[in-house]
Amino acid sequence: MDPGEPYSSLLLSIFQPWDISVFIGLGFMIILLIISALISGSEVAYFSLSPQDKEQLLEAHDGGSKAAAELLKKPNTLLATILIGNNLVNVAIIVLSSFLMEMMFDFQGRELLAFLIQVVVVTLIILLVGEISPKVYASKKALTLSTIMSRPLLFMRRLFGPLASFMVKSTRSIDRKARESEHSGGITADELSHALELTTDASTGEEERRILSGIVKFGSIEVRQVMTPRVDVIAFDKEMTYTELQAQIIEHGYSRIPVYEDSFDKIIGVLYVKDLLNHLNEAKDFDWLSLLRQPTFVTENKKLDDLLREFQDQKNHMAVVVDEYGGSSGIITLEDVIEEIVGEISDEFDDEELIYTKIDEHNYVFEGKAALIDMYRVLDIDGQQFEQAKGDSDSLAGFVLELSGKIPLKNERVRFANYLFTVEAADKRRIKQIKVTILQEGEEG
Repeated sequence: MDPGEPYSSLLLSIFQPWDISVFIGLGFMIILLIISALISGSEVAYFSLSPQDKEQLLEAHDGGSKAAAELLKKPNTLLATILIGNNLVNVAIIVLSSFLMEMMFDFQGRELLAFLIQVVVVTLIILLVGEISPKVYASKKALTLSTIMSRPLLFMRRLFGPLASFMVKSTRSIDRKARESEHSGGITADELSHALELTTDASTGEEERRILSGIVKFGSIEVRQVMTPRVDVIAFDKEMTYTELQAQIIEHGYSRIPVYEDSFDKIIGVLYVKDLLNHLNEAKDFDWLSLLRQPTFVTENKKLDDLLREFQDQKNHMAVVVDEYGGSSGIITLEDVIEEIVGEISDEFDDEELIYTKIDEHNYVFEGKAALIDMYRVLDIDGQQFEQAKGDSDSLAGFVLELSGKIPLKNERVRFANYLFTVEAADKRRIKQIKVTILQEGEEG
């Protein structure tokens, strides 16, 4: 090929005179491409039918629908038949195109041009006309194409019956092992997340999407991320008199309360308020400790799905969370666990506790004790950056302490990625309030 030769004259120079056999060959090529498109589309059409579509085929009385329903009774044989037919047609297209190229063009001394036309161009035509386009169409018109192609596919199933049966039998052991592996391993969070992306669309409500997202993340959340920390737990000293106990119960309004000896690190039981109903008129020295129930203890790193199963088995609603040294970190309730899926649950006795205030689209003020996962929800982020850098902290205040290495004073700022944390209120012991600013690209904190 002469580098200086114009492309137009080059293309004209390789053409040979076409006789009637070339046009007949081109006609056969078009027919084969149409057949390839129909068979490729059938694969997507049949295996994307919804249960409602299959029911409609079973109930219909026309021949096409009956034939389609018959094919669906043996899906593995159907798939093998489609693959055999499609590959045979594509091979025929490639062989025919090779003969046509020799009759239509003279590639003497132009091997690169021969490669581009014979391989690249023909492959693109097969992919676009015989594979991609029909499959896109079939995904939208599955029921229609399934009905149209039912009789041809029945004929192909009879024609390729022995070969299709051999393919199905030869892959049966592989399929069985795959099924065993699938059942033993169960569905992973990544698979469930991918399924969520595929099944949620514009018609899915915000509440439904949030619940589905909560289910996906549920198994990876640890107890310490959602527990009530010990500084916020209402607990009673065992030395309380019965009169003092009644007053405290009325003041706080909780139905289950941990009871400790000496300090919160030594929980001796859980008091169910309903157990006091038969003893409302007892004397001041009534031994209310006899009503305590055995406490349940769980570790900070226990997964919520395991804890929920434990709550169900034990018919329990509350557990005391212990750290690695055996001290009490806080408590977690069944309500805390369920809220990670369905969102905040409030009853008529709950105070509306505002953990954050939205100033504008880029500025929020959070309570220091706000859990990081709650902040993720408010900011509508996945929180991966924070999870990698948080260390052992699970609250926003703990995260800022992790970043700064000390208890920052009021108005001190700490930057992380494109987030700026400003301490709004703090004392010598803890951070009480933090302003979170989402910085724009190029904006300095």
